[in-house]
Amino acid sequence: MKVRVLGCSGGIGGRDQRTTSLLVDHDILIDCGTGVGDLPLDELAQIDHLFLTHSHLDHIACLPLMIDTVCDMRSRPLVVHATEPTIDVLRAHVFNWTVWPDFSEIPSVEESFLRFAPLDVGATMAIDGRRIAALPANHTVPAVGYHLDSGTASLAFTGDTGPCPELWAAINAIGNLRHLIVETAFSNSEAGRAEISKHLCPDTLAAELAQLVRPADIYITHLKPGQSDVTMREIEQRIGARMPRMLRTGQVFDF
Repeated sequence: MKVRVLGCSGGIGGRDQRTTSLLVDHDILIDCGTGVGDLPLDELAQIDHLFLTHSHLDHIACLPLMIDTVCDMRSRPLVVHATEPTIDVLRAHVFNWTVWPDFSEIPSVEESFLRFAPLDVGATMAIDGRRIAALPANHTVPAVGYHLDSGTASLAFTGDTGPCPELWAAINAIGNLRHLIVETAFSNSEAGRAEISKHLCPDTLAAELAQLVRPADIYITHLKPGQSDVTMREIEQRIGARMPRMLRTGQVFDF
């Protein structure tokens, strides 16, 4: 299983500032932030499955444009896997014929370009030998993280989350854990904002990682542009022994 980081920033504002999206092999996306827009047309057309963590714009921004771009190049629908509340938001506020056409009804409901597939926290889906499971998360809207298992090793991605004991219990149950991508959106000076928005800052990240009992390579995602350097310095001061690294656009995990 190969995972390429298309975007991992908490905002925009520069060549490397693309919002969250991970490309798994050639046919699966985890989230659909602005990083997806950098893919060439032929790669966009190969994507068969999209797993969304939640409904916030930085994680879904490219979905309406992507399906509109590739729909006539494909012989089967793009399947969007998400929790029922996330699907409800997409139907009500994006694919509603006002903001964007409803591609789950085009050209017909029976043979649509887009299909929604509800998933539950803890549920695991197998796609050509690869296993993808939804992990618990604690955010301002219903949200999940994801566990990607190649059979040889696993990558866990928290998605957007504040403190969540259930998440760490699930990650600790992953016997072949190799990589952990965990969000830290704000520096400690913005701890109040992190708490209200249910994100992590370095102090709360340290408290969360104290619950992790398995070894893993740790990568930090969702850093806010303009705060990334100070946030990473604070992370290194708090959990430097775990050797955390900043996740970067273009990074590839092969496991």
